[in-house]
Parts: sequence; C-alpha cells; structure tokens
Amino acid sequence: MSELLEKCEVCLALLDEEDLFCGNCGREAPERQQPAESTKTQTSTYNFECRGCGASMSYDASAQTLRCPFCGSTKLEEQQDLKVLAPDWIVPFEVSHEQAVATMRKFLGNGYWRPRDLAKKAVIENMTGVYVPYWVFSARTKTYWCADTSQTPSGARSDWYPISGNHQGEYSGVLIGASSTLAPGETAVLCPFDLSRAKQPHEVDTENITVEQFRVQRKYARPLARQAFEELERSACNQYVPGRSRNVHVNTRLDRLSSSRVLLPIWIMAYRYQNHLYRFLVNGQTGRSTGQAPFSYAKLGKVLGIGLAVLLAVFVGMGICGGLASMMP
Repeated sequence: MSELLEKCEVCLALLDEEDLFCGNCGREAPERQQPAESTKTQTSTYNFECRGCGASMSYDASAQTLRCPFCGSTKLEEQQDLKVLAPDWIVPFEVSHEQAVATMRKFLGNGYWRPRDLAKKAVIENMTGVYVPYWVFSARTKTYWCADTSQTPSGARSDWYPISGNHQGEYSGVLIGASSTLAPGETAVLCPFDLSRAKQPHEVDTENITVEQFRVQRKYARPLARQAFEELERSACNQYVPGRSRNVHVNTRLDRLSSSRVLLPIWIMAYRYQNHLYRFLVNGQTGRSTGQAPFSYAKLGKVLGIGLAVLLAVFVGMGICGGLASMMP
C-alpha cells in the first residue's frame, strides 16, 4: 500500500499519493511533489458529466448534438478543464459501426424469452464508440492451497480425503474496469482484449471520439485485482487435485504487483422498446457482446398454460383409469 501523505482540505479525509480527487467529497487533490514512479496525468478538455447516469467523459470537439453514450440522455453538463489520469496504452477499434449494429440485431433476434417483435421494433436511440478505461495488473504469486479429493487412500473411512500443496505463478494482463458507469459485470464479460495490439496514446486519435475518464482509482481496483489473481491460482491449483475436488482454498501472496492504464474500445448502444431504454455493449476489438433485453411475459403465460393443461390431462387420465379399475371384478 502507498503511504498516506495528507488530508483533504475540505473534509479532512486521508488522501493516497495517487489520488487526483478526494474519494469522500470529490475535491481535487492539491499539487504535490510526485515520486519517480508517479501516476501520469493530463489535462482533459471538452468535458461533460451526464445528469442522468453520472458518467464523466470528454467528447468529440466537433460533435454538434451531444448524447450520453451510456444512457442516451441529452442532459449533459459541461465541465471545466480537468486534471485526469492519462492512459499508458490504447487499443484501437477494429469492429466497424455496421458490424456492431449487426451484432446487436442478431442478439435481439435470439432467445426464446424475448418478445417476438423485438428485433423489428427496437429503435436505436444512440450508438457511440467509446474508449473505456481499465486498469491492467501483473504480479507473481506464491500460494499455499488445500482441497478435498475423491481419490482416498486404502483404508480410509470417508469418501473424501484432504490434501495440500504450494504453487507459484506469474500473471499479466489482468483487466479491472475503471468505468464509473458500466457495472463490473459488464466490463468483465467483454474481456478478453488482445493487449499486444495496443498502441501508445499519441498514435491513436482521441480528439474525435468519446473518452470516458478514469474515475476508479488504483487503490479501489487493487482488491478486485487480488480476487482475480486468487481465482486464477484456484484454477491452477485445482489441476493438482486427483479425481474430483471440493473445498479448494488458496492463500495467495502477491509479489511485484504492478499496474498500468489502458483505454479499450467498446461500442455502446442505447435502444428503445415500448418506451423502455436498454443498453447493449460490443467489444470494439473482438465483437464479443453483452446487453439487456426485455422479458416476454406473454410467452411465460403460454408456457405455464401448456404446463397446467398437461397436468390436468394427467390427473384426468389417472381418474379415468382408477374408475375403470374399480369396476373390474
């Protein structure tokens, strides 16, 4: 953990050396002498904050009509130039606008529990390519593990037998979403990204596209990164358990934990169906997608009706058979 250096001038909350804003009241942290391995910052212009969902972003300077890419709202409040975290790398878009729309239309047309006319009547309110911030973590791991195996030694009285061991690993490219608007589940399901294709920021045009600002600071991303490393180690250690396994527990120590910042390409679409707004996301590099869709209660009622009819027919049949059996000598 980094050393706590000072307190916020407004609310007196403790500030980490990498904090750009107070996590308690939001006041910008004062200028300070930065260490050699300090977090790089930059000044962001054309900043807006959405009053609908709270998204904080910088927009294309040439845009005429501004809409929030996350919720489709036009209620955007212009912000002053801000000091923000600068990305170390940017992964450029490879999936085109047309390919993203086709992916969404296919998504809307699949799934039995969605309304039958969803693909035809869904109206795209807004579709924007956004560079979404992620933290990228790397670390070495030293893990002590224990588990129960179904392969018990001869003479054992139980179906399970405890075993333990240790494992060392090395991981890189663990992505933790730094978006303040997209849910962790949304940013996680869009992974993986091929980080080997990332470019330096000056090689990518970020002036004519929407860029969401880093709002999840590194100290809040670290616990999620630790969970990700522990899950990777749990999977790695599970291979050493012969037979079937249960109760796999790991005690992992991280060594040489490092992080960097990357902007990843995501197509964000807001579509409307019967006066309700839904969000759909497409990985702008691989085409992997996730999204929200309405549920068809009419189909649910149809299935329940068929099920009740079948049960009624079974009971009626059993009653007839029982009556015939009672009439037999």
